[in-house]
Amino acid sequence: MDKKKIYQMFILGTGELEKPLLNGLGGVILFSKDITSKENLINLIKEIKNKSIISPFISIDQEGGRVERTENITPKRLSAKYAFEKGETFLKQQTTSMAEELEIYGFNLNFAPCADVNTNPDNPIIGERAFSNNPDDVIKGVKIISDIYKEHRIIPCIKHYPGHGDANADSHKTLPEINLSMEEMLKYHIKPFKESIEQGIDMIMAAHLHCTCFDNDIIPTSLSNNALSYLRNNLNFKGIIISDDMVMKGIQYDAGEACIKGIHAGLNMFIYREANDVSLGAIEAVIKEAEKNQEFMHKIEDSYTKIIALKEKYRIIK
Repeated sequence: MDKKKIYQMFILGTGELEKPLLNGLGGVILFSKDITSKENLINLIKEIKNKSIISPFISIDQEGGRVERTENITPKRLSAKYAFEKGETFLKQQTTSMAEELEIYGFNLNFAPCADVNTNPDNPIIGERAFSNNPDDVIKGVKIISDIYKEHRIIPCIKHYPGHGDANADSHKTLPEINLSMEEMLKYHIKPFKESIEQGIDMIMAAHLHCTCFDNDIIPTSLSNNALSYLRNNLNFKGIIISDDMVMKGIQYDAGEACIKGIHAGLNMFIYREANDVSLGAIEAVIKEAEKNQEFMHKIEDSYTKIIALKEKYRIIK
C-alpha cells in the first residue's frame, strides 16, 4: 500500500512535521503563532516546501477582521461584513492586497471566504465573518473574493458547509444543533454553496454542526454520509471536501475513529492544527484501516486523485 496517498489527505499545523513531510503530507496550515516576521514566514514556507516529497498545500485562515493570521506582520483589515458594506470597489481592493501578500509569502490555499448566511444575531462564532444575513449578498461577496484569489493562484476554500449562520453555539467548544427544515436550509444557507459550485469552486470545508435536516442521530455534518452525499449528488460538487479543524469540540470521537468515519462519509481531506501525537496517530489509524478494507482504500485513492488534480490545476505540482 502506498502510504503517501493517505498522508496527502492531511493538512497539519506546525510541530512534529519532519516525518509526515517526508512521507508525503498533503499540506501545512500556519497560524498567528507561526508568523512572527515576513522574513521568517518566507523562510519557514521555503523550508516546508523543500522537505516535502510532494509539493504541499501551504494554507492559512485569512478572512480579514477577527480571523487574520498575519496580524503580527501586517495591519488588520476589515472583516467580510464591514468590507462588503463599504462597497464592491473596497472589497476588491482589500482582497487584492491580501491575495498579493499571501502569494509573495508562498501560500497557495486560503480557507476563505465564509459562505455562511448570518441569520442568527446571537451567533457566537460567525457574526461579522459573514458578508450578510441575505444569501444573495453572500453570493456576491463570495464570488468577488474567490475570483481574486484564483487570479493570484491561491485556492479559495469556501466554508462552513452546509452553513454555520444559524448556529447559537461555537463548534470550537461544542456541537451546535441547527434545527431547520431542508426547505429553509436550501433557501438561505445552502444557496451560496450551490451558487459557488456552479461557478467552479474547487474546495469546500464541512462544518462540525448537527443539522437535523440531514440526520436524526447526533453526528456532525463533517462526518455525515447524508450531508456529504447531498453535496456530491444533489449539488453536483466534484471538488475536494475538507473538514474543519478536527480538534474542535464539535468532533466528539477519538481522532482515528473520527477520520475513518469521515472517509466513509465522503471527506477527502482533514485539518489538524498541530502535528503531534493526536494527528499522527489519526493518520496511522487510517493506514491500518486501509490495509484491511479494500472499499475504504478505494475512497482514499479517489481522494488522492482529486488532491493531485487540484495541485496540478493550480501549478502547485508542476
